[in-house]
Amino acid sequence: MPCLNLSTNVSLDGVNTSAILSEASASVAKIIGKPEAYVMVVVKGSVPIAFGGTEEPAAYGELISIGGLSSDVNKKLSAAIASIIEAKLSVPRSRFYLKFYDAKVSGPSKPRTCTMPTRFTPVLNHGSFFGWNGSTF
Repeated sequence: MPCLNLSTNVSLDGVNTSAILSEASASVAKIIGKPEAYVMVVVKGSVPIAFGGTEEPAAYGELISIGGLSSDVNKKLSAAIASIIEAKLSVPRSRFYLKFYDAKVSGPSKPRTCTMPTRFTPVLNHGSFFGWNGSTF
């Protein structure tokens, strides 16, 4: 079950959150290749966030999925979610991060036990994806 948690310092008062939820849910399902019936999206607004030393509009997201994630998929998800955040909340792509957790079920006898290695993908204005040391993803 993919779950996308989005937090932003933007107030959601007067924002059509239903559009954000439906667009994000459809994008996650399509890109990961899982039925949308299993996708969960959570959006939290007015969360205190400082990024780059300022409190200008910013957002942070975490996407957890049991399988379906890869470097290519993560790039597509980052771009899709960044577009939604930018269009619906006016958060620039350069002020949005999306962290990935690829949960692996530990075995058939323990279906609820997962390990979660993380992948962290910053989203930048020019559409490239870079690690902290400047390497591309």
